[in-house]
Amino acid sequence: MIHPRAIVDPNARLADDVEVGPFSIIEADVEIGAGCKISSNVRIYSGTRMGCDNQIDHGTVLGCEPQDLGFVQENSKPLIIGDHNRFREGVNISRGVKTDHGTRVGSHNYIMAMCHIGHDCIVGNHNIFANTGSLSGHVEMEDHIFLSGKTATHQFCRIGAYAMVAGLSGVAQDVPPYLMADGHRAEAVNLNIIGLRRAGFSATQRKAIKHAYKVIYKSGLKLQAALDELKSIEPGAEVSHIIEFIEATERGIISHR
Repeated sequence: MIHPRAIVDPNARLADDVEVGPFSIIEADVEIGAGCKISSNVRIYSGTRMGCDNQIDHGTVLGCEPQDLGFVQENSKPLIIGDHNRFREGVNISRGVKTDHGTRVGSHNYIMAMCHIGHDCIVGNHNIFANTGSLSGHVEMEDHIFLSGKTATHQFCRIGAYAMVAGLSGVAQDVPPYLMADGHRAEAVNLNIIGLRRAGFSATQRKAIKHAYKVIYKSGLKLQAALDELKSIEPGAEVSHIIEFIEATERGIISHR
């Protein structure tokens, strides 16, 4: 059902059962899949692609121009959203501008009120953003991450799977998988132990992850030597993920408190 006070461009492509609330605006060249529910005063900009069963609450803005002083309209790239996401009130997600992939949000994410996802970010699946969490441009998030309230993440940073970033933290370097990060310049303070338990990681898996970070942060070895040490013991899937994530870093990884 499309409310009579909504504005939907005739060149937008909406599945038959999409709901659009009053005073929402959906521009041309927008695709919205089956089962999506769009509340009042939502704006979805041209080029946005959205899968199925997403819920978009009051005042959310999707696919807007990036907050980039060098933005050129001709270089605009789409915002692509997966399935089963919840966008709470006042969420703002910019379209892409400087990469071929544009801005991407996967599936099964819960993004709370007033969060911002900047241009060219890549957000995976099953992530939770608490209120006013903010990603600058080009940030990459893997899966099953908890981003606490009032956090800010610097451009081009990466956050690994099953990590947790504590409230009011400022992330300026990559947060490797499975860690808990905290602080104005976020540092590793522990494993995300509760998150790992809730996700079903066994005691053996948690022990292997803990040992890996002991080698990385507390052995006294330089970073590459620590990674080589971990490789020499035939690491399992979780430790291999840690190694691959760190070896791909461009900004470096957060330090340990």
